[in-house]
Amino acid sequence: MENDIIILAKLIRAGFEVVEATNLEIDIPFYSTPISAGFPSPAEDYLEDKINLQELLIAHPSATYFLKVRGDSMRDANLHEGDLLVVDRSLKPRLNQVIIGLLDNEFTVKRLVKNQNQYYLHPENPAYPPILLPEESSRFQAWGVVTWCIHKVQ
Repeated sequence: MENDIIILAKLIRAGFEVVEATNLEIDIPFYSTPISAGFPSPAEDYLEDKINLQELLIAHPSATYFLKVRGDSMRDANLHEGDLLVVDRSLKPRLNQVIIGLLDNEFTVKRLVKNQNQYYLHPENPAYPPILLPEESSRFQAWGVVTWCIHKVQ
């Protein structure tokens, strides 16, 4: 198995911006009552505690990394250019999950699907075709499951 430096180099060469999931501990005020999208209510009365984003977003810190999305092939999955993906390498990819895959030495983010006993990397944009995964395992490796997407509200 390749070491982490080689993995990071391949991701960067593929155009991903990689951010490590270390030293993220920061406590932010957490209001437990859901916010109304209708009539406003005072939120200060519901201050519960502080929330730690690392605890919320990262189940396996030593196997987690962040990537920035490039392109629009996953736009209908609400993954947009510049979004920050939280990726967990310790999770085994399952059908219909969004994964990071390495196919013929190129990284991509797509949904893993199965159709008529064939596995595909499926884009979430009709402008792009599904990618049939090769039968020989040497050409494809799953590099993690996308567990969260963080994007800026426009």
